[in-house]
Amino acid sequence: MILKIDPKTELHQLKLTDSEDIFKVINHQRGYLGRWLPFIEKTKSQGDTAQYVNSVVNAPESQFEYVFTIRYNGEFAGLLGFKDTDRENKKTELGYWISENFQKRGIVTQSVKRICDFAFNKLHINRITIKCAVGNSGSERIPQRLGFKFEGIEREGELLGGNTFTDLKVYSKLKSDLP
Repeated sequence: MILKIDPKTELHQLKLTDSEDIFKVINHQRGYLGRWLPFIEKTKSQGDTAQYVNSVVNAPESQFEYVFTIRYNGEFAGLLGFKDTDRENKKTELGYWISENFQKRGIVTQSVKRICDFAFNKLHINRITIKCAVGNSGSERIPQRLGFKFEGIEREGELLGGNTFTDLKVYSKLKSDLP
């Protein structure tokens, strides 16, 4: 599945062959990405990335999550997708990251906007949550720009590299928040 955003940007549903592109960016940008993403420290080989991609692509239907690569002019730019989806209560969490080379172009903001539209209108999700590490202002601006409501701080909500906990700012958007 491909979700078009604009003439240059598309979201491509994750496939097994994406692991090489994903690992290449992770491996070349460990310092940049590892500051906020706990899985970077544990991703030591392309095999680790392939194992993650395989777990998403071949997940049982009851545990399936939509995850997409962000493609800009056909080039891999980042990932975004849902996690911990609660189908019974029609809610999910959205996570994302982008290569440093594609920062500050509005790519993630537009990608998040598009995937939220997909979630609300195609998957019939009622609530989407985004959690951003305190201090990660770039990530935090995305839910703010898109009208998500700040709900509070999840204290020590994520374990980062170096065995350090970070607080998370929690934002949410409801289908009823849409115009």
